[in-house]
Amino acid sequence: MKKISILGSTGSIGTQTLEIVRNNDDIEVVALSAGSNIVLLEKQIREFMPKLVCVYNEQKAAQLKTAVSDIEVKIVSGMEGLIEAAVIREADIVLTAVVGMIGIRPTIEAIRAHKDIALANKETLVTAGHIIMPLAGECGVKIIPVDSEHSAIFQSLQGNQKSQVSKLILTASGGPFRNYSMEELQHVTVADALRHPNWSMGKKITIDSSTMVNKGLEVMEARWLFDVDYDDIEVVIQPQSLIHSMVEYVDGGIMAQLGTPDMKLPIQYALYYPNRKWLGGKRVNFAEIGSITFFKPDKEKFRGFALAYEAGRKGGTMPTIYNASNELAVSIFLEGKIQYLQIVELIEKAMNTHKIIENPTLEQILEAEKEAHESVREALKLVTV
Repeated sequence: MKKISILGSTGSIGTQTLEIVRNNDDIEVVALSAGSNIVLLEKQIREFMPKLVCVYNEQKAAQLKTAVSDIEVKIVSGMEGLIEAAVIREADIVLTAVVGMIGIRPTIEAIRAHKDIALANKETLVTAGHIIMPLAGECGVKIIPVDSEHSAIFQSLQGNQKSQVSKLILTASGGPFRNYSMEELQHVTVADALRHPNWSMGKKITIDSSTMVNKGLEVMEARWLFDVDYDDIEVVIQPQSLIHSMVEYVDGGIMAQLGTPDMKLPIQYALYYPNRKWLGGKRVNFAEIGSITFFKPDKEKFRGFALAYEAGRKGGTMPTIYNASNELAVSIFLEGKIQYLQIVELIEKAMNTHKIIENPTLEQILEAEKEAHESVREALKLVTV
């Protein structure tokens, strides 16, 4: 029986993970966490009967505690509660599916507690990869990617040596605006940006996919996960979302992982690695697909993607500035308070004013996050004056 703690159980990845648990009798949920969605969280508690549940919002945690007073479950809150869920003694593996840099500290503590990590929180490696990966090595902990692209690379590496790898090839759908002109992008609404052509995801990642910032974050994550240089990470647009990513080897051979755009496959693979289990759902029919097409990303139109390579190569605290400024800008866009193209403009402004700290500590990373947020707010004040 595999025992799992799910950080971010009410989000897209969390709910799909629980679908997998529901369809298998050899996984037990020992801990859950959510930000504030206690309505769904209560349903999850009553179905899966975890020992511990964290609600980040303290007031909501108190409400949930009353709602489930008839059940033997410990309710905790805040960062301390999130860490408690991450290090719970019974868990074999921790699935980190919280959104944003809030996932860094719980992931670090879970690694220190010798828990394997099913990683669905890319910000953790984007901003603190230089801390996370060496620590995982020291503690003998496996970090198994859940992101579809990184899972595809991870699967394509099986049975081969890292020294034989020539480059990683990350695929991208191109999002809903691949064929838009710059003029058309100026009029994109929130509703437009939330209509992804292939994937069903949370709001923040859907917006990031449309700007290709998400692909930039994935490039930075891949650099740490697979210990490769940025020059050895290529991105290609593959609109069908059939090939999830590839690895090219020194002899020119390319290994690719293909499948329908269904996040349950990489989630289940991470939970059962190195084994595979049957998974229901639609299968690929190559005769129906007919063709697979590839395009080069337009780094001028999708400036946010180009900025990711710039941030990653500069390193230090710059990836944190990139990530945190985007995170706040996207939330403001979702509120309808800025235009679509302003998201990337705000990222670039924050990066242009930042003084990089090399090899930052966790505290310095969190300070850089605050600086990025302040930069975005200040830039918006100047715009509105």
